[in-house]
Amino acid sequence: MRDLTPYDLDELLDLIDTDSDAYCVVAERVGLGELEPATSGGPTWGWFMDGRLRSALYVGANLMPIDATPAALAAFAQRLAVVGRRSSAIVGYRNDVLDLWQQLEPSWGKPREVRDDQPLMVISDPPLTERDEHIVAAQITDLDALMPASVAMFKEEVGVSPLSGGRGPAYRARVASSILEGRTYARFREGEVMFKAEIGAVGRGSAQLQGVWVDPRFRGTGIAIPAVAAVVAAASRDHAPRVSLYANRHNSAALHTYQRVGFRQVGTFATVLF
Repeated sequence: MRDLTPYDLDELLDLIDTDSDAYCVVAERVGLGELEPATSGGPTWGWFMDGRLRSALYVGANLMPIDATPAALAAFAQRLAVVGRRSSAIVGYRNDVLDLWQQLEPSWGKPREVRDDQPLMVISDPPLTERDEHIVAAQITDLDALMPASVAMFKEEVGVSPLSGGRGPAYRARVASSILEGRTYARFREGEVMFKAEIGAVGRGSAQLQGVWVDPRFRGTGIAIPAVAAVVAAASRDHAPRVSLYANRHNSAALHTYQRVGFRQVGTFATVLF
């Protein structure tokens, strides 16, 4: 096992291509940063067999195992136990995440939450339902309107405020960056956000949908399905031919929406939050 370097990028991308819907977040980060830790958001560790890259672990704000074998996970866990926790979550296929966490828990301590059943869903065809014609790509002039919606979504999803600990300016910059990159879609009414969603990552032909949020005043009114359909159509046109997402199993309303739009489950993720 060793840190990967820019010379390993092609081999890592080949590994990612075996399941780019699951690994598109890593694909984008290492692709843009060319595997330099300073520009990729963190290092990527590689596990080799017979001189070839067999498994990898992205070590950034999130830990993300990539096609990890049991032997690779054991090696990653041993090294992580020594260097200590620097990430805020472990995200990936359920078996990989839970296996890695089982080995890390004695040294890393109790997590804030373990979400062990998150369907990974993909759509590669046009949406099955009608699309909301009011969904638009947000503009930077919409930033002030989108901030309250983005903060509310983050609190509901993660359980803490993205503004705590003096992180407000950084979070505002992240929301602005998503808008400027054409990755934030929304429906507005009288200057307020009724619905929003973002494309969190684009890599190797797949775009990951995240940050889906409906104003509580409009939940149950039927706006989510056509809104998500419109975002999928826009994302597949503007960013990548396939759109993926993962959601908590207990969020039956969200899963129903995604299934109606045409998403199909292709695997199961898990997330360990710290």
